[in-house]
Amino acid sequence: MENKLRSREWFGRKGKDGFIYRAWMKNQGIPDDEFRNKPVIGICNTWSELTPCNAHLRELSEAVKKGVWEAGGFPLEFPAISLGEPLMKPTAMLFRNLASMGVEECIRANPIDGVVLLCGCDKTTPSLVMGACSVDIPAIVVSGGAMLTGRYKGAGIGTSDLWRLNSDLKKGAISEEEMLAMESAMCRSQGHCAVMGTASSMACMVETLGLALPGNADIPAADSRRKVLAQVSGRRIVGLVHENMKMSDILTRQAFENAIMANAAIGGSTNFVIHLLAIAGRLNVPLTLSDFDDLSAGIPLLANLQPSGEFFMEDFFYAGGLQALLKELQEFLHLQLPTVNGKTIGENLGKAKSINKQVIASIDEPFNNSGALAILKGNLCEDGAVIKPSAASPHLLQHTGKALVFDNIEDYKERIDDPTLDVDETSVLVLKHVGLKGYPGMPEVGNMALPKKMLEKGVTDMVRISDGRMSGTGFGTVVLHVSPEAALGGNFSVVRTGDTISLDVPGRSLNVLLPAEELKERKEQLQKPKPVADRGYVNMFVQHVEQPHLGADLDFLKGGSGSEVSRDSH
Repeated sequence: MENKLRSREWFGRKGKDGFIYRAWMKNQGIPDDEFRNKPVIGICNTWSELTPCNAHLRELSEAVKKGVWEAGGFPLEFPAISLGEPLMKPTAMLFRNLASMGVEECIRANPIDGVVLLCGCDKTTPSLVMGACSVDIPAIVVSGGAMLTGRYKGAGIGTSDLWRLNSDLKKGAISEEEMLAMESAMCRSQGHCAVMGTASSMACMVETLGLALPGNADIPAADSRRKVLAQVSGRRIVGLVHENMKMSDILTRQAFENAIMANAAIGGSTNFVIHLLAIAGRLNVPLTLSDFDDLSAGIPLLANLQPSGEFFMEDFFYAGGLQALLKELQEFLHLQLPTVNGKTIGENLGKAKSINKQVIASIDEPFNNSGALAILKGNLCEDGAVIKPSAASPHLLQHTGKALVFDNIEDYKERIDDPTLDVDETSVLVLKHVGLKGYPGMPEVGNMALPKKMLEKGVTDMVRISDGRMSGTGFGTVVLHVSPEAALGGNFSVVRTGDTISLDVPGRSLNVLLPAEELKERKEQLQKPKPVADRGYVNMFVQHVEQPHLGADLDFLKGGSGSEVSRDSH
């Protein structure tokens, strides 16, 4: 028996209500027969000229529409709040939950039977998936794809190189003129970052979860095959509606386990942790911070991609892409799980294989045995913290040093390059009050640029700790997402310059070497922080956002809300 179309509650009505629903739609030149028993497919588009990574999604949506028409559906495009990491202040993360709320309410409030989620830049993917999960109708994700590798003087260049270039500029190794020339050479096509940053990690995430067609993670944005994938996705969403395959049918606990293991093998972004926890929370799928450590353990790094390695997303595609990597990883994965194309994870892998072992290594001879993700616990992060060992310096993974504390980002910027700064290569840089509530929004400032005097000495890495995040394109021995954040008055909030900090990544610990009584006394002397917002969404965010170890969602958004609308509009 065919699934009853949700949209019939609007367009299938007789009398006044049906008249209103259809008549006003017809002012766009829609023929009458388009309203008769056709699945209405919403195309949720995060296109925006203020989100450069997604600026080509308007064109991609036309390919999706072709596929929907071909399969007998009725496509209707609608906008979502677009979150562009390069331009938005204070950080796009502040607005991820807002965008998810908009997506959720737009889907529920409108005559939509299935939805295609068009996304690209970092936060657009999780926000769309979170919102759609809450409504839980058939959905398929189409990512915009990574840009082509930048080229400068014959060499590849991508976003991860920006951090190196900034250090070179600070110590006078390159000029402003050279920096400008490389700026023009790096982003030479449409698409998101060319490395395994957060955007590409999110594209890999949705494909591994089963929400996107094979190839979604790695076909470059400029490749014509990206449009083909979009068109086929348009066809397939119509099939998903007829089959009534909802997101909750695909996003099981085992699907989340697959995504965590794949993220470890690709050397994915630390932001992956926060976003996957938030998605799981919308579906009431049990997932904890400890699961990321447990499931990542024993998974070697197979993708030799920046920032953990050498190559770029374009090279990853040519080497066989995510499907080739998952094939190498198959002994760890739950292969029987369904995906949006109607096949299982295992069936999709088929004859996939790596055709360049320098880019996608074999499970027997991995690129790096160092884990791509580790979860730390200790008195400095009672609820956890995250580090990316594959992008860190091996000699710093076990390190004890004196803290050099910056109370906020302004303090850091004012003092970091002061020639009189009391710092050496053993120091541990600590940045407070850049968390979800304290900043607000948790910006990507955790991979602090090193002091100029250290760069001039030839130091390339130091232990850095913060309650903020790091761009997925960043690297270094950087401890992130310290929870609870400084604004909540935990132990992290009372660390002082000169305190001894011990980092032990193999032992999964992060501690400040102070007696519990000393920490308690310091916390009792803390002054209550001033409010960072007094109105609007930001005020609501600060009041209701949960800590990063819980996914940084708003507390009242946990769990699904369903697709039913209890009251009519007329």
